[in-house]
Amino acid sequence: MTENEKDMQTNGQANPGNENEQSMPAENISDSVNTESEASETSELEKKDREISEIRDKYLRLQAEFDNYRKRTAKERIELMQTANKEVIISLLDVLDDTERAIKQLESTTDIDAVKDGVMLVFNKLRSTLQAKGLKPMESIHTSFDPDLHDAITEIPAPSPELVGKVVDVLQPGYYLNDKLIRHAKVIVGK
Repeated sequence: MTENEKDMQTNGQANPGNENEQSMPAENISDSVNTESEASETSELEKKDREISEIRDKYLRLQAEFDNYRKRTAKERIELMQTANKEVIISLLDVLDDTERAIKQLESTTDIDAVKDGVMLVFNKLRSTLQAKGLKPMESIHTSFDPDLHDAITEIPAPSPELVGKVVDVLQPGYYLNDKLIRHAKVIVGK
């Protein structure tokens, strides 16, 4: 066909060209739409990746902070226990010094009353020092047997009817430290 014939066939319409030329603009449009949607998906994906990395970073930092906190509190607890023991030991050093002086006096003296008085002084000083640190002896004799406080070693016939089920004798006293039981009393119970 000549060009004039082609122009006549279109009757004043724009020449659509061949099929490949017609589909090109449609493909270009769909390609640009796909590119835009892929770009927005990529940017969303990158945004989500950033959020995930931020959350992961926060998690790792929090975990590290907690681990440091745990180590620090464990160290402080150990130091506190060592310091508490140190205070008790320092307060008992005076009693130890008095005991050593009493031992020297025992070697050279023949006066039993003086030795007895010296031992009682050392014992009373030890008792008062421990009481100052919160130690309190348990009163158990002639009280009702309580398995939470007492360890019954044996039962004997009660010397009187009012002592049935009560502590008749204390073999080893119980103690409280700051009102908390630290040792049960070993007792003999009347039956």
